[in-house]
Amino acid sequence: MSWIQISIGDIGKVITGNTPPKSNPEFYGNDYKFIKPTDMEIGQRYTPITEDYYSELAYKKYINSLIPPLSTCVVTIGSIGKKITLTNDFSFINQAVNAVIPDEKKYDPFFVFYALKNILHKVKSADTGASSGRENVSKSNFMTLKLEVPIDIETQKKIGSVLSSFDDLIENNLKRIKLLEETAQNIYKEWFVNFRFANYEHTAFDVESGLPVGWSVDIIGNQLLTIKRNGKLKTDDYELEGKFPIIDQANGFIAGYTNNEEVVQDLHLPIVVFGDHTRRVKFVNFPFVSGADGTQLMFPKNENLLPAYFYLSINNIDLSNYAYARHYKFMKEQPIIIPDEKTLDEFNKKAYPLLEQTIHLLNYNQKLKEARDILLPRLMNRTIDV
Repeated sequence: MSWIQISIGDIGKVITGNTPPKSNPEFYGNDYKFIKPTDMEIGQRYTPITEDYYSELAYKKYINSLIPPLSTCVVTIGSIGKKITLTNDFSFINQAVNAVIPDEKKYDPFFVFYALKNILHKVKSADTGASSGRENVSKSNFMTLKLEVPIDIETQKKIGSVLSSFDDLIENNLKRIKLLEETAQNIYKEWFVNFRFANYEHTAFDVESGLPVGWSVDIIGNQLLTIKRNGKLKTDDYELEGKFPIIDQANGFIAGYTNNEEVVQDLHLPIVVFGDHTRRVKFVNFPFVSGADGTQLMFPKNENLLPAYFYLSINNIDLSNYAYARHYKFMKEQPIIIPDEKTLDEFNKKAYPLLEQTIHLLNYNQKLKEARDILLPRLMNRTIDV
């Protein structure tokens, strides 16, 4: 099998994105994904959901920057050398991202994604710097980065297929996780929004509060030992292996490790984490020492509120007011229903097994990612043949 060295620019068309001005809200809507670095998750092939979307008006204005499906998008401004995604539908990107649209007569799109993922660390070496001090790789420098590819496209497809098999399993598990979480959330809404909990037909309701007798409403802040933002560690401080796990605010799993005992506090277990940047809430049931930058850690006073009830209550809060939601005050002031202990116990027994399955699937996904990332360089440097 013959391989050749090429530049990224040889693969096909390279497009740098842009951001429509927020002063023109008509450019934003629900029609086309607008992928930014903050939307991408490390280790995940696609970006299924984005914070913002283009409108049809923006589509017409920026149509020359439209990115087709199966294009590889690489972050080149800011936190470079870490984030990469493959488009699964027609999308737009912002100016911190370069998209590689492969010539599919010569290059298999899945192979291109994994080949670029394999040289992602090289992107940092092409940093041209910027007046603001942020890491910045120009489009021209990005296009000159070298990689090796098989001449035979069928070989490319075989390699892409082997690596895709791992990501296919990961994505199927993510769909299962979403269904399990939706099921748990629907049970929560049925019990504590619609008040159709176990034996509700035989429960007396207080006329003034509208709640079952023995229940109350409080604000989250009163039910917490503490809520704090843990941001001592930046992404550049993470290690692939180490003594102490760091939680990822995006998916509730391990983002990396640290051996720096100076940042280590008590091992947190269990806990609910809320990501400042991602606006996502995750329940964590394994020990960790620190949250990724921008992670809020929430410690309930009443352990009976965990494992399922407190997480699902917070997950039911509308976090669309992002600017305000970044502040602790927002979360502390949100109301939370406090059921009686018997109802709480019955609910946790019903809902927690669903969340427990999601945790098992997250663990399995982590193992799949590790196996894929071990195999990737070996296929690309031909240590293993296909």
